[in-house]
Amino acid sequence: MRIISGKAAALAAVLAAVAAVVVPVGTASASAADCAGGANGFVDISDDGAADYRPVGPELYWSDGTRVNLFFGTFGGRTRGYAELWNGTWDVPVTGTVWMDWSRDGGRTWLQCGPFGNPKNKASITSAAQLTNPSTSWVFRAGGYHNGQQILTGWF
Repeated sequence: MRIISGKAAALAAVLAAVAAVVVPVGTASASAADCAGGANGFVDISDDGAADYRPVGPELYWSDGTRVNLFFGTFGGRTRGYAELWNGTWDVPVTGTVWMDWSRDGGRTWLQCGPFGNPKNKASITSAAQLTNPSTSWVFRAGGYHNGQQILTGWF
């Protein structure tokens, strides 16, 4: 058995602490509780989304026509980003989960808002919504999980 001297142990502790600070962390959080009910500036929205909205980036599809998309919509007079998972038809409940990643440093680190499931068997489900910002470092992306496959949009 090898015994580490006090100085070597102290150096190892310092290096471990520095590595923990320097290594970029991806997801800071992965819980609906971190963005539901007004947490972290998010607002809960209807699973129908916004009446005044525009898609951001391309729609991404699974082979059965289900899609995930990022939208910017107006809620309470303010523009917010949110993610939506839709089954491609309004006749059948969507299966899977949806979330939105939100970053204030261009996507280096982010808070994951969700995942949100579909306990009410709706045709579409949304994430909570977060204010948009003109800064290029303030970005969003949508994510979905359906039929055993995850899809993520790019950062917008």
